[in-house]
Amino acid sequence: MTMPSLINVDLRNDPAAALFRTRQVVLTVRFAKSDGVVQTLEGPVRYQAGDALMTGPKGEHWPIARARFDATYVSTIEGHTAGTDGPFAKRVREVLARRWDAAFQVTIASGQRLSGRPGDWLVQYCPGDQAVVAADVFDVLYEPVLNR
Repeated sequence: MTMPSLINVDLRNDPAAALFRTRQVVLTVRFAKSDGVVQTLEGPVRYQAGDALMTGPKGEHWPIARARFDATYVSTIEGHTAGTDGPFAKRVREVLARRWDAAFQVTIASGQRLSGRPGDWLVQYCPGDQAVVAADVFDVLYEPVLNR
């Protein structure tokens, strides 16, 4: 049996998707000095010099393009110099997410393909912009939006 490959996913129309909010979890960030590849829980992901290399609450790693990082993360240290390594937290925002019961693959905004395991989550920041998040990591980084 082949693993389903998700293409052009839009969770806005998926009855199995739900609304979640990012939690203010402090993450360790260092900025890449050169281009490279980081091994994430979901597979290898390329990054470019200047991109943010994140370390999550479970020790997992993933890259974020610099422009996206600057728009979605804030330093947790007052007076921190922009572009320098340190602790950061995601700005609170709402996302759509769906838990998958079977293994799956999805092509993310960069064109790279990631693999999810049974129980992992597909998180949609906006149509065409998704991430695969391991189940135990998802529970730390996101909380359900209730009474909406």
